[in-house]
Amino acid sequence: MTVHSAGILLYRRRGAEDVEVWIAHMGGPFWARKDAHAWSIPKGEYLLDEDPLVAALREFAEEMGTAAPEAGYINLGAFRQPSGKVVTVFAAESDFAPERIVSNTFALEWPKGSGTLANFPEIDDARWFPESVAREKLVKGQLPVLDALLRHVRK
Repeated sequence: MTVHSAGILLYRRRGAEDVEVWIAHMGGPFWARKDAHAWSIPKGEYLLDEDPLVAALREFAEEMGTAAPEAGYINLGAFRQPSGKVVTVFAAESDFAPERIVSNTFALEWPKGSGTLANFPEIDDARWFPESVAREKLVKGQLPVLDALLRHVRK
């Protein structure tokens, strides 16, 4: 069965062609020392009977610790990830600037095999990056989302 996620990609313009995007570094020990291709659009899973935009807004708030900005969200489309998961992404122009990031957490046995459960934030950092830098940071499966955003912004 296909897993579905919904996410929010905020963007802001810096000049005629320059775009910055708001992305998040994934938390937990696997991602702790990784930077390249270790960032993601804030997103989370939802059930098919749920409105994807409602789910995306909820997941954004859970991962950022603050609500997504009120904005005119557009549906960029559904993007199949290498894992098989399908991510529906909504984008909006905003100058989002939270005071701090406080993500929800998940429990994981760490160190592996120790029998000890530890809590880790789903997101341990989030910030604005120019599109060219975001290409280096985003997980590779989400690069088509960035391309779709640029097509939308530059029409």
